[in-house]
Amino acid sequence: MKVTKAVIPAAGLGTRVLPATKSMPKEMLPIVDKPAIQYIVEEAVRSGITDILIITNRGKGLIEDHFDRVPELEARLNKSGADKEEILKEIVGIAHKANFYFVRQKETRGLGHAVGCARSFVGDEPFAVLYGDDVIIGEDPACAQLIRAYEEYGKGVLGVKKVSKEAIGKYSSLKVEPLKDNWFSCTDMVEKPTPDKVLSLYSILGRCVLTPEIFDILDHTDPGAGGEIQLTDAMRTLARRDGMVAVDYTGTRYDMGNKLGIMKAQVEVGLNHPEIGPEFREYLKEICKSL
Repeated sequence: MKVTKAVIPAAGLGTRVLPATKSMPKEMLPIVDKPAIQYIVEEAVRSGITDILIITNRGKGLIEDHFDRVPELEARLNKSGADKEEILKEIVGIAHKANFYFVRQKETRGLGHAVGCARSFVGDEPFAVLYGDDVIIGEDPACAQLIRAYEEYGKGVLGVKKVSKEAIGKYSSLKVEPLKDNWFSCTDMVEKPTPDKVLSLYSILGRCVLTPEIFDILDHTDPGAGGEIQLTDAMRTLARRDGMVAVDYTGTRYDMGNKLGIMKAQVEVGLNHPEIGPEFREYLKEICKSL
């Protein structure tokens, strides 16, 4: 069965980037001229996704507004003539990138609980999960790379990257064995491991493709790290029972829940931006002379 549905959990509080996120969802923080979540949606659409459920919570109505039409703005741009034609086309196009659905996570009980809110949307189909914190930019969409692995093996797929030995305790750690190229077999995992529990330096970062059986597993998953229902704990059950595929995806990942990650995204995307890239590059060269 083709993967055409995606879930984007975007209910986190953004505490690592306060006070910016006091009144603005971290998913709406801009990378040059587009909010982070638009990059995630565009990746999903480029991967063949047609239906997207965004999990939000109280205070995140800006996300819903962004993917809606704005007649007053569109009328103003339309009156401005040919010089605003391209931006008008882009603004209107945002609402038509996919079929958008929204549901609120009424309690902040972790990523596993958030994904569980998607049960009725998913039904009996496989689906992609694109974490709302993680923008991944590359020629070949990360989500598409995972979907290809799912189509070949018919198992749940994890998007993974290696992290440093010092950082692994902040993420997850996977037990993996090579399959081919940048694909691995995963048979175990642990969330936020202590040094004696580290299985490898491969960690799930930002993307996965899951089968609907994950919902029954989540129903029986006890709170884990941080007292929250961890999606990793549910996927561990799946990995131990059936095995999963781990794809070391290509592309650059930016952690938009982290101040340094936000700054890296701004600089690196800005350097390649068609409108400001060349001028921004010259600006940075001048700045670097004084460092």
